Amino acid sequence: MQIEQSEVAILRPDGQMSAFLCTPVEPERMPAVLLLMEAFGLTQHIRDVAIRIAKEGYVVLVPDLYYRKPNSKFNYDEVEQAMAMMWQLDFGKPMEEDLQAALGYLRSLRNVNPNKVGVTGFCLGGGLTFLTACKFSAEIAAAAPFYGMVLDEWIEAVKNITVPVYLFFGGIDPFIPCDRIYQIESRFQELGKEYTLKVYPDAEHGFFCHERSSYNQLAAEDSWNELKHFFRKHL
Repeated sequence: MQIEQSEVAILRPDGQMSAFLCTPVEPERMPAVLLLMEAFGLTQHIRDVAIRIAKEGYVVLVPDLYYRKPNSKFNYDEVEQAMAMMWQLDFGKPMEEDLQAALGYLRSLRNVNPNKVGVTGFCLGGGLTFLTACKFSAEIAAAAPFYGMVLDEWIEAVKNITVPVYLFFGGIDPFIPCDRIYQIESRFQELGKEYTLKVYPDAEHGFFCHERSSYNQLAAEDSWNELKHFFRKHL
């Protein structure tokens, strides 16, 4: 499938939020995916993931959530620097408004079916995928967070989720202990939400990214197939 790639800008009160847009060259309106970046920024790896998803028949938008500090990207061995930048983000109203603006931009595109928009992301983006499901279920059709760190208030906000969610975790993730995964799953069960949760026992944080030392090929390949099936079903 032929893919057009472009750099776009979404106007925000604090400036322009740049974003990477991948569009299959197809005449009819298509489902779309909002892809949310890792703590390392809008890296080439995340752009490559966007292209992979687009080749499955989706319009894909990847916003640069570090746009207030342009060109903030980190190598995968710069974990401390990336984490420091991540924790400078305001996960309250500013982040929620940025996510809503990105969703609004994606849903407004002429070649996008606004009722068929999914969201996925990794690391930081996994947590923000979870947040998007909590805050903007009315604007999406499905959410698939990968090893996202979830704040306590977001677990409380699971009550607001009205779309199917597929959560991917690594069983030996040093940032997300098994107790936290159990707490998240218990909340979905308690509220009767539609969800799937998969834990790869031997996988660490970042298992999907082949550029990271924590890459786990079996977990990456299986979760990619699961993600494709999940989006095909719901989008």
